[in-house]
Amino acid sequence: MLAAYRPADPADPVDPVDPADPAAPAAPVGPGGEVGEWLHAVGSGSWPRFRVVTAGRAVRAGVGARARGPRRALRGRALRAWYRLRLRRPLDPRLVVYAAYWSRGVFCNPAAIARKAADLAPHLKAVWVVGSADRERLPPGTAHVVAGSARYWDVMARAGFLVNNAGFPGAVVKRPGQVYLQTHHGTPLKLMGTDLYDRPAAAAAMDFPRLLEHARQWDVSLVPNGHSAEVWERVYPGGYRTLPSGYPRNDVLWTAGAAEVRAARAALGLAPGTTAILYAPTHRDHRRRFTLPLDPVRLSRDLGPGHTVLVRAHYFYDRPDLADLHERGQVLDVSGHDSVEELCLAADALLTDYSSLMFDYAALDRPIVVHAPDWDAYRAARGVYFDLLSGKPGETPGVIARDQAEVAASFRTGAHRGPGAAALRAAFRERFCAYDDGLAAERVVRHVLLGEPGLLPHRPLYERSPAPTPEAAERAGTVSPA
Repeated sequence: MLAAYRPADPADPVDPVDPADPAAPAAPVGPGGEVGEWLHAVGSGSWPRFRVVTAGRAVRAGVGARARGPRRALRGRALRAWYRLRLRRPLDPRLVVYAAYWSRGVFCNPAAIARKAADLAPHLKAVWVVGSADRERLPPGTAHVVAGSARYWDVMARAGFLVNNAGFPGAVVKRPGQVYLQTHHGTPLKLMGTDLYDRPAAAAAMDFPRLLEHARQWDVSLVPNGHSAEVWERVYPGGYRTLPSGYPRNDVLWTAGAAEVRAARAALGLAPGTTAILYAPTHRDHRRRFTLPLDPVRLSRDLGPGHTVLVRAHYFYDRPDLADLHERGQVLDVSGHDSVEELCLAADALLTDYSSLMFDYAALDRPIVVHAPDWDAYRAARGVYFDLLSGKPGETPGVIARDQAEVAASFRTGAHRGPGAAALRAAFRERFCAYDDGLAAERVVRHVLLGEPGLLPHRPLYERSPAPTPEAAERAGTVSPA
């Protein structure tokens, strides 16, 4: 049984930051020189007062009359000095800073943890980091800071807990006593982290030293299965602890009832009796532009009335223009939908290629069809941890289709939900949904944020009941209460 998580020892050294990096803040010590004079003038006061002092010095130096570039450089220096100042303030053990998908909004595992913390630990204060372009999409009333702003550096310096599924922007100093919870956002099929050293198509823009330094800051790493634990510990080496909690974002796939499934479908305008196929193709490192590997309009025509294809493009790309794909309500662009979990609840089946969504969707025990027209190219360019197309239990989640005709045939003939596909799905589910049981968020909040000893026990897979299928949910909705 794991012991309760304890914050880092105050004697632990602060992770080093490259002083040659112009974006890197200095270590949290008292500054000297001109910056020291400015800080002495404002003490530990607010950013507006600090900015007034720095602006005054800049104007007297003639900087204020220069071009935008020097002004930006001056602001950057002022923010770094401000951050150093806030690093000298005491940590706030009640402050939790959340971010997801490189500060895109309230999503994924951090969002599920924040919701559960609001119930179990209402004394904790949640603040979300968001990019300036995404703040208008935040849920109403969300406490937030804009990445890179003075308020951002303030909360990053003082928060007792940092929770992210990717990374925080800028050169963040991990303070002794802060707890950094890395939630991740998927199960790895493709190579990740240091395994990409010899994969130029995937690693061309990667900064491996910064990646390794980032992993050194983690205190806890969440995993939904043993495969993820083995991979993350190797490709992101660090002194963190792996927590077999399950992924909090997947809790809803186990806890949602018939009403939630019907609501998810109604929100998409799906009529009762419609078979909804969630089509979620993944990113390909060896291609410069996003193109759909499969024609969803053609697929909807091949399947005929009563079928709707939900197209979910990968978030790496700008939302594609799929307006021409909407035809008689049989193709819906759901790329901008805020919750992929709700899309999973609404879908009768998943159609994907190599997306990690298959590992999450397997929890629902609904059909999965893998469209693999370019598996050899994908495997050569990116590299994979196992052969998705092997047909072996625990590696293949269902029917494999090499082209669009085979995709359509798998649905028309019912092969996608036949006994062979079901057997493969069961083995896949057993391997990759090992820790997902609807209690992941509660495990994390109690163990990490509240410091309770041990973990809530995992429910055996045979005792777990996922959310009802759309068909079962519709039947339940037609039954009159006694």
